Amino acid sequence: MGVVEKIKEIEEEMARTQKNKATEYHLGLLKAKLARYRQQLLEPTTKSGPAGTGAGDARVALIGFPSVGKSTLLSKLTHTQSEAAAYEFTTLTAIPGVIEYKGARIQLLDLPGIVEGASQGRGRGRQVVSTAKTADVILIMLDATKSDEQRRLLEHELDAVGIRLNKSKPDVVFKKRTTGGFNTTVKLTKTDEKTIRTILAGYKLHNCDVMIREDITTDEFIDVLIGNRKYVPCIYVYNKIDSISLEQSRVISCEMGLNLDYLVSRIWEELAMVKVYTKKRGAHPDLDDPVCLRKGSTIETVCNTIHRSLAPNFRYALVWGKSSKFSPHAQKVSLAHAVQDEDVVSSACFLQFSFFLV
Repeated sequence: MGVVEKIKEIEEEMARTQKNKATEYHLGLLKAKLARYRQQLLEPTTKSGPAGTGAGDARVALIGFPSVGKSTLLSKLTHTQSEAAAYEFTTLTAIPGVIEYKGARIQLLDLPGIVEGASQGRGRGRQVVSTAKTADVILIMLDATKSDEQRRLLEHELDAVGIRLNKSKPDVVFKKRTTGGFNTTVKLTKTDEKTIRTILAGYKLHNCDVMIREDITTDEFIDVLIGNRKYVPCIYVYNKIDSISLEQSRVISCEMGLNLDYLVSRIWEELAMVKVYTKKRGAHPDLDDPVCLRKGSTIETVCNTIHRSLAPNFRYALVWGKSSKFSPHAQKVSLAHAVQDEDVVSSACFLQFSFFLV
């Protein structure tokens, strides 16, 4: 029996099993087995290097069923022409485009339309859906003329490959030990210690330290145990709104160009990026070419973004802006200093690479 058949058999058994206090341990074991088989299904058959970050400061992946308007949206928001037609599966490969917004270059990736069962390899869907793991934000495009079942199916396919939409990583610390124990700082209402110990035994983990700091579910604990889950913010967009009589704030029409500016602004908000301006000594800050970083980045990240040789020769930097303790005056900081949006950074090492800052 293959992995796909085993997954289907477990899913059918879970559907037949009633959910109550007496069966929750059995369901916990089934969920652990299902997660393990799905992980085997996603493991590549050949070794490959790590996925690249692609062009731009951030990446947004377009996910949706065939013929919902992904290629048209890519052409509208970027300067890339993606073939669009009235029939399904017009796009057969991932097509990238770049959105230039507030000084940042955001890569928009138009992925081929997926079908039900994509996470199990149907229609090369496993490769398509797994590509979304490299994205900073996922944009799910839905057809406003169809039912909400399309949204549930897409969420199921992404969930099956380990992508958790609009969720944060559970506050659970797990370490393998020769001896260990189980500790929790909150009352568990969605699972219990016996279920967690049963799941650990299913993975042959009999000695480990487990610290739970929030009320988690059985599925969330399995995610922590496996450790390869990706937590990605998601925006749901309803296209073809011009075909029906409906008024909502988050719907778009690629044909009429409706709400496209609002969509780009929402993408920017979900990316939560930080813009930092560089300044050479004795000169004004370069406000036309900011360094775009992830939220929580440090001065070391700024140096590595400009050139990887800057950090080893770094002595100190001067920072103006929100992160400066003496704002509006400058603060002398180290590599570990966390920058905030629209900070101005100046360092003597920038002079060695002034051609990057012009």
